[in-house]
Amino acid sequence: MNAENRFALHNKFSVLIFLLVACFLLVTLRASAQSCLSANDMDASTRSALTATAQRYFDMAAKGDVFNLKLNSIPSLASNFTGIETAVIDNKAAFAGAQATPRPPFLLQAQGTNPNPRAEFLCGVFGSQGQTRDSAVFVIPNLPPGNYGVVVLDINGQKGPYTLTMVLQQMGNDWKLGGYYAKASEIAGHDAPWYIDRARQYKTKGQTHNAYFYFLEARSLLAPIDFMSTLQTDKLYDEAQAALPPDIPTGGNTVDLPAGPKTYKLTNVFPLAVGNDLDLIVKYQSTDVSNTTQTFQDNMAVIKALVTKYPELRDAFAGVVARAVEPSGKDYGSLLAMKDIK
Repeated sequence: MNAENRFALHNKFSVLIFLLVACFLLVTLRASAQSCLSANDMDASTRSALTATAQRYFDMAAKGDVFNLKLNSIPSLASNFTGIETAVIDNKAAFAGAQATPRPPFLLQAQGTNPNPRAEFLCGVFGSQGQTRDSAVFVIPNLPPGNYGVVVLDINGQKGPYTLTMVLQQMGNDWKLGGYYAKASEIAGHDAPWYIDRARQYKTKGQTHNAYFYFLEARSLLAPIDFMSTLQTDKLYDEAQAALPPDIPTGGNTVDLPAGPKTYKLTNVFPLAVGNDLDLIVKYQSTDVSNTTQTFQDNMAVIKALVTKYPELRDAFAGVVARAVEPSGKDYGSLLAMKDIK
């Protein structure tokens, strides 16, 4: 081998070593920036403090004691407490006199000096196929450095099963309330396993749109908070993607929906619980929603065109909500019960 070839080979080897070292440092820095301890990994005193604090805050919420909840919140939450106060009042009847059972908590540790644009925490043991029975993944945007506890409470009361998830932030020796997420575990009288079973029935019958939307609803019921995923929710995501029809807008893409002389660009279609009903939400692009009379007519046209194109939706939803959305994000919505869609 001549000197020139040896020099070229040396350069390639050096570049390879550099890339390997860079990848190693990137993984190391990422791992050191955020870590997670599951209940089995954390010390008993921390585990006990998290569950006891969550139970104490639940007792306040069940009594509608927003004053003391606010008093025990982190400063940024206490300064803008309206959303939490509304959630507490809205769910007081469901929580009053109910029993709350805490699931094993998680301890999220975010390092650094600035908020992380996308903090990702891998909690528990992962296998070759990804998550395992007791693992979880949390993805939280713009998370400031600190120690955070996540406690999910299963609640059984007069209004059926709920989950209440609290994010607690360590401040000194105390755990302060940093997030409050109440969620019904049943929609329209049915739980996640029911929606999974019904989704598979729809898929067998060739009703792929109903199947896809019901898989989404089942996954939503299984996830106590939107920024948490588990082995169950990951499996449901895969099953939903396998059933995804090609004419449903996803990933920022739009889908054309002809309706008479107009063609509307759909941006999103998804199920949503409205009261005791499960409705289908369809969002579409609009240049201007200020003329509410015209926008209402457009909404009606979109709803009727959607159900005409996919009559299977009549079997799965109580109604359809169309929302016209301006480029600014301002929108205008209209609901039409399924029985009234002619």
